[in-house]
Amino acid sequence: MQAQDFTLPIHYIRQIAEQIGGMGADVPQWLRLGGLSEAQLEDPLQTVSFPAFRQLALDALAMTREPALGLLIGNRLVMNMHGMLGFAAMNSVTIRQMLELFERFIRLRISVIATRHEVHEGEVRLLFTETWPLADIRPLVLEAVVLTVKNMLDHVTLGSCQIGYAAFAFKRPEYAALAKGLFKCEVRYGQLWTGFTLPAELLDVRLKMADPAAFQEAAQICQRELEKLSANESMAARVRRNLLENQNGFPSLGVIARLFHMTPRTLHRRLLEEGTSFHEVLEQVRHGLAVEHLSSGSMSIQEIAYSLGYTDIANFRRAFKRWESVPPTEYRLRLGR
Repeated sequence: MQAQDFTLPIHYIRQIAEQIGGMGADVPQWLRLGGLSEAQLEDPLQTVSFPAFRQLALDALAMTREPALGLLIGNRLVMNMHGMLGFAAMNSVTIRQMLELFERFIRLRISVIATRHEVHEGEVRLLFTETWPLADIRPLVLEAVVLTVKNMLDHVTLGSCQIGYAAFAFKRPEYAALAKGLFKCEVRYGQLWTGFTLPAELLDVRLKMADPAAFQEAAQICQRELEKLSANESMAARVRRNLLENQNGFPSLGVIARLFHMTPRTLHRRLLEEGTSFHEVLEQVRHGLAVEHLSSGSMSIQEIAYSLGYTDIANFRRAFKRWESVPPTEYRLRLGR
């Protein structure tokens, strides 16, 4: 991931610093390991690269020895910490409008996660997907983001929208009871998706805090921020995000080029200028998803191969061995799945 493709406002790093500081960690040392200083935490223009963020997250886990750190961080991120996105959400007219707001603009707050909602027989699923493989910080980031959004929903609905259950696509941790207490509902692990459910009949009920004019003004500001962010985003990142948002059937080069209002030849040239290609980006996405699915243990190898677009499982095995130097079966055995 190129530096300009990763978004995370510095005040979120400040919140992590305050959380781990309160747990006894040496915050100045933690910051130094991540290439930051305490003064930089106060600079609203300060940026953090994805490698630096990953290192900060891993060091925070190591220093606190708290595997549930993601939940603790998510629980402290109150509504007014999310900038104009939080203000727009607070003034949403309906839950549907709020969910659509997240789908459009969550990238302004954290660029490695995307959301979408689906309706299934009276139930709404709000799904969270990675737009970049999070690997060893996956549980921490997903738990923090999902709990943050759930708490935002509680705030906007004044607690009137009780979610059905939360779901995570990784194995049950030893702190599952804490997760249940913070989410205030059942939490299911080893699922094929990550997010939570809520009643479909509440989607279009007018919210008591609704202010349509304030919402429209805030949404327009978010749109302008997104346009500025997109102008600095690499083409490879845009392609990668599109592929990850369409995991049920990866779009072809031609389809993505059309979505970006350019010819396949122009898209190919733009990617070559960035030192990559459509095939390489697709391979990176498949590689990352394969590792995540094998790590979660919720899908068979045949199911993983099919989900990644391989009609022949042998081709998937060969590709995975090229990526990780071992076949997927051996990789899963090493993980103890």
